[in-house]
Amino acid sequence: MNPIPATLRRLHFALWALWLALPGLEAGSEDGRLEIHWIDVEGGAATLIVTPAGESVLVDSGNPGTRDAERIHRLATATAKLSRIDYLITTHFHLDHFGGAAQLARLMPVDRVYDNGIPERNPDNRPGDTRFPLLVRPYRDMEVNQRLVINPGDRIPLKQAPETAALELVCLGTRRQFVAATADTPRPALCASLPALRERDQSDNANSVVLLLKFGDFHFFDAGDLTWNVESRLVCPQNLVGSTVDVYQVTHHGLDSSNHPTLVNILAPTVTIMNNGVTKGCQPKTFATLAALTSAQAHYQMHKNLRSDQENNVPDEYIANLKKDCDAHPIHLKVDPDGRRYTVQVPSRDHSRVFQTTAKR
Repeated sequence: MNPIPATLRRLHFALWALWLALPGLEAGSEDGRLEIHWIDVEGGAATLIVTPAGESVLVDSGNPGTRDAERIHRLATATAKLSRIDYLITTHFHLDHFGGAAQLARLMPVDRVYDNGIPERNPDNRPGDTRFPLLVRPYRDMEVNQRLVINPGDRIPLKQAPETAALELVCLGTRRQFVAATADTPRPALCASLPALRERDQSDNANSVVLLLKFGDFHFFDAGDLTWNVESRLVCPQNLVGSTVDVYQVTHHGLDSSNHPTLVNILAPTVTIMNNGVTKGCQPKTFATLAALTSAQAHYQMHKNLRSDQENNVPDEYIANLKKDCDAHPIHLKVDPDGRRYTVQVPSRDHSRVFQTTAKR
């Protein structure tokens, strides 16, 4: 190996480590609000959380190559005013969720990475597939400050900003295991009439990390690409999420293999946000499940569904990108410092709507 590139890489990482250690360099939310940004990675996932204390959590990193990493970097630096990613959480090892991480780490420092532990072979139970070790190598080799395996019950150690609502980000489950129920864990009546289970999902989707973000009365739910059977165990016979939520990131890009109607109805979100693509996700059964939600006041999509079933779309006002060749418009959400009210913005549609957080049950 040429010693000069290796030396440069070590120097690069050392400078990043020094940058991460310096005090007072966080972006900070000047108005004390919590921010969530959905970045368009065209049918993958990249959800950026910025706390009132200025810390950042990126949940998933889109696809390999420069496109998605540059989109994440641009929004993080230009819109969110970040100089680094404090926490990267990879929900599972599919390329549309971890593929952009290595390139992003070349563009800006990434401090701590949480995931399920990097698999040695294809996690979709395809023993003959020899490509996975090559595909995951950039993620394995990327330079970060710390790597941690995430487990049910783990809390991301976010800083609490003064004079703002209590902040908590907890892992409810991963690798098909969930937090333990307690005597106070709700037993939803809807569990008495569960739809039938499906054939067991053998892919890594079923191992997805499930996250619950709380900011006072505001609750946000993100379960990566969790699939039907595992979703049902999350809420039945007891609701291990613990309550209803305000915002539901539509699981698995809106595919019908996820978004179990019992889970969605028990969570009873006020707002749903779908990170779909022009042909990926936003499938008919999921769209019908969301449309039937009596709790919902608004549904948002990253892309307009451009398949032949275009009836499965919300009004254009609630869709960030309407064309196939788009400008990668994001969706933004900002929660007031007391956690009692939040605003969803679709800048490309000149849309802004305010919602009140709901009483949890």
